[in-house]
Amino acid sequence: MFLKTLSLLNYKNFDSVNFDFDRKINCLVGNNGVGKTNVLDSIYHLSFGKSYFNPITSQNINHDAEFFVVDGLFEKQEREEQIIVSAKRGQKKVIKRNNKPYEKFSEHIGFIPTVIISPADRDLIIEGSETRRKFVDGVISQSDNQYLNTLINYGKILAQRNSLLKHFAANQSFDRDTLSIYDQQLENFGKVLHKKRKQFLEVFIPIFQKRYATISNEREEVSVSYKSQLEEQDLGSLLQENLNKDRALQYTSVGTHKDDLSFEISGHPIKKFGSQGQQKSFLIALKLAQFDFIKDLSKVSPILLMDDIFDKLDENRVAHIVDLVATNELGQLFISDTHGDRTEKVVKETGQTYKMFNL
Repeated sequence: MFLKTLSLLNYKNFDSVNFDFDRKINCLVGNNGVGKTNVLDSIYHLSFGKSYFNPITSQNINHDAEFFVVDGLFEKQEREEQIIVSAKRGQKKVIKRNNKPYEKFSEHIGFIPTVIISPADRDLIIEGSETRRKFVDGVISQSDNQYLNTLINYGKILAQRNSLLKHFAANQSFDRDTLSIYDQQLENFGKVLHKKRKQFLEVFIPIFQKRYATISNEREEVSVSYKSQLEEQDLGSLLQENLNKDRALQYTSVGTHKDDLSFEISGHPIKKFGSQGQQKSFLIALKLAQFDFIKDLSKVSPILLMDDIFDKLDENRVAHIVDLVATNELGQLFISDTHGDRTEKVVKETGQTYKMFNL
């Protein structure tokens, strides 16, 4: 699978621009602020129906315009597939596949498998648990639509339960029977999410460790572990035990929406004890493991977007990643960098076809 052409209209800093891509390696080069990252984000938009960097749709429309259109022509399994994402100010976003709009955006997730590696990924290490949960959910959802629907349903029930707790507090009332209906649904959906996250990580973690060992030349040991309240107790019991606490807080304090991942290097938290280079290698290993996992399940090589990849990584480590294209482990690759000569030197050595785009 690869992206053949891309057309952007009023998308972020672009008024109108068209690209005709190489099926293997594409390099977007130029000074900071010219829109290299925005081109990568538009490809991500075609895959996920939203921006990687700014999920607020209206903020992806060019300042002087009323709408944006991102139009991509892909080749997948010897068929052409046109994906168009468009949005008008004050209206709902529309995603079309071959001119037919999706009724539910979730139906599109996984159709164009894509992995992005960006300096913004550092949030996975330094931010709270929600960022890491989103990473896990994003990987699983690209290959398991049932999981995605369960996740959406869990989120809806959670929001309704929280609204009910606020209603009880505001009206100084309490209805145990109504609350128990939400508790039962939350437990059912939560049980599925916990089981599938656990199964996913059992497969994913060894892939990640293998990738890290290769990138770091086996210099350090790294680990990822799953932290969930459901490891010790079922969600129904947890909800009962924490009922008074939830009523006081006016939100649900236990459940799979509190799950987290622990990242360690040589037995210590990488957030505190990992150097910038080690953290960057850790994140790239996570993303390459994501690539491997999706490829193994879907039998399609995801598109790989590498934003500002030379930031905090030496040329040898970048060259190793780009070499994966030469061995056909990776499919189509997009790289953004401020130094065209540096990028071209690395991609030339792969022996693969490539295109340079100076923005």
